[in-house]
Amino acid sequence: MQSRPCFEKKDPPVKFRMAENSLFAILLRSRWWISLAVAALIIVLCMALLPQEAKFVGSMGSLPFIVIGAMALKRQWKEPSPAQARQLLEVATALSARDFSQRLQAAWRAEGYEVQPCGHPAADWILSRAGKTTWVLARRYKAGSHGVEPLRALQQAADEAGAATTAYVLLQGSLSENAAALAKQHSIVVLQDRSLALLLSKAR
Repeated sequence: MQSRPCFEKKDPPVKFRMAENSLFAILLRSRWWISLAVAALIIVLCMALLPQEAKFVGSMGSLPFIVIGAMALKRQWKEPSPAQARQLLEVATALSARDFSQRLQAAWRAEGYEVQPCGHPAADWILSRAGKTTWVLARRYKAGSHGVEPLRALQQAADEAGAATTAYVLLQGSLSENAAALAKQHSIVVLQDRSLALLLSKAR
C-alpha cells in the first residue's frame, strides 16, 4: 500500500474536524500509551468509587480514550521514537549540504516520488508523483528565525508554474511569526522537528 507523503495536502473532512487544541487532538499527537493510561485510570476510578450498578456504565467513559490510543498507535507504529527522531536530526545537522540533499532525495524516492533539481532560484527541487508536482525549498543552516521572504518567493514561483503543493524543509532554527502565518495562509507544509525526522527515517 502506498503511503501518504508527509507534505501532501489532505482532503478536507466531510462531516467532522477535530479542534486542533481539543483534548483528543492533543492526545492523538501524543504517544499512544498516554491515551491508554488515561483509559485505565478512568476504569480503576470507576471500579473503586462508583456503586456496583454504575461501575460498567462509568467505565464506558474510557472508550474514547481507547479509540484515540489505538489511532495514535497505528500512526506511530513505524515512526521513529522521540529519541530516534532526535538522533536522526542530530545526524542530519552534522551532514554536509550535499549529503543532506542526497538524504532528502533518497527519502522522497522511497515515497515514490521522482526528484528533479529546480532551475528556479526560489526552490531546490520539483517532486512529481501521480501527476502532481511539489516545489520544495530546503534550509539546513542554523538561524534563530527564518523570515517570510523565502516562503513568499517559493509560493509565488510554484503558483506561476502550476504546482499542486509547496514544502519548506527547515533543519535548524524556526519560522518567524510572519513566516508561520504565510505558511498557514498558503498551505505551505513546513517539515521540521518530528515531521522532518519521519521523512529522513525513510531514506535508504
